[in-house]
Amino acid sequence: RVVAEGDALVGTWAADCGAAGLVGRAVGVDGLEAARIDALVRVTLADGRVVRGVVRAGTPLFVVPAREAPGAILRAYVGIGVAHILGGLDHLLFVAGLLMLVPTRRLLIETVTAFTVGHSVTLSLAVLDLVRLPGAPIELCIALSVFWLAVELARDPGERPSLVRRKPWLMAGAFGLLHGLGFASALQEVGLPAGDVPLALFAFNLGIELGQLTFVGAWLTAAALLQRVPLSLLDWRWPDWLQQLPLYAMGALAAFWCLERAAALLR
Repeated sequence: RVVAEGDALVGTWAADCGAAGLVGRAVGVDGLEAARIDALVRVTLADGRVVRGVVRAGTPLFVVPAREAPGAILRAYVGIGVAHILGGLDHLLFVAGLLMLVPTRRLLIETVTAFTVGHSVTLSLAVLDLVRLPGAPIELCIALSVFWLAVELARDPGERPSLVRRKPWLMAGAFGLLHGLGFASALQEVGLPAGDVPLALFAFNLGIELGQLTFVGAWLTAAALLQRVPLSLLDWRWPDWLQQLPLYAMGALAAFWCLERAAALLR
């Protein structure tokens, strides 16, 4: 069967490979060069083991291994984790919001650490099937978290500091629990190798953290460079509206996601 999922087509086949099985044989996808796309091939064997590989126009086949080596699992799931966080704009916007919210380096470390601990806990619990929640409401709540953070950032700085500004690590940890459930949904869609679930879970979470640290490092570097620009322009400062523009863009995009995901729940 072939079904459309978002902008992708997902095809599923059941194959009887006889007594020899599928191990050691090559599988892949035809027509990738003409279509100019890559494909993720995920094979669930009769013994429950799951193997996967990305096939491209130049390498349209991959060989089903007898058992994936730990190093191969580690590399594969670290890559999946990095790709997921760097490709997840909602998660990145939330992290960007935390970076804009926190005024000091120490508080920034505490806040990012709290977010990391929060999403690591729920990611592990959900993947190990200790927590079960539907994915669609979770995605809506993640969009709401980004919108709420944008509203908090847009508040008048002259107002009395809210609890969020006084203890941002508390809010980051709470919303981290929510974002971890979103990470778990993505990992469960990819699948986990039977017998190597802890290693795959660790590698995926490591990839999430590496991608997050890469984003934080890039953000802080860009912010440091921008702070030097007014000095070269003799007392010229950024206009207030320009400083608020990223916040309103973040809020508008999050509001769109909220409406889009709420509508999906009603279908």
